[in-house]
Amino acid sequence: MGFSSIWHWVIVLLIVLILFGRGRIAEMMGDFGKGIASFKKGLNETEETAANVARIEPPAAAPAPAETPAPAEKTDTTGA
Repeated sequence: MGFSSIWHWVIVLLIVLILFGRGRIAEMMGDFGKGIASFKKGLNETEETAANVARIEPPAAAPAPAETPAPAEKTDTTGA
């Protein structure tokens, strides 16, 4: 008589029904189903967003910055 016996599962199920009642279990299963539906919807939205992003053209390359002139050599203005 292992734990995989059908009678063990029947007893466990009866105890769970007594503790929670049919209404509470049905409510939990309904919430579980809503959670799964919401999860699937979120996955679909993520895939649609990724597909839309892939269709958008990448931005044009930014123009190269203009070269700045080299600093002028310092000249001695003291007259020496």
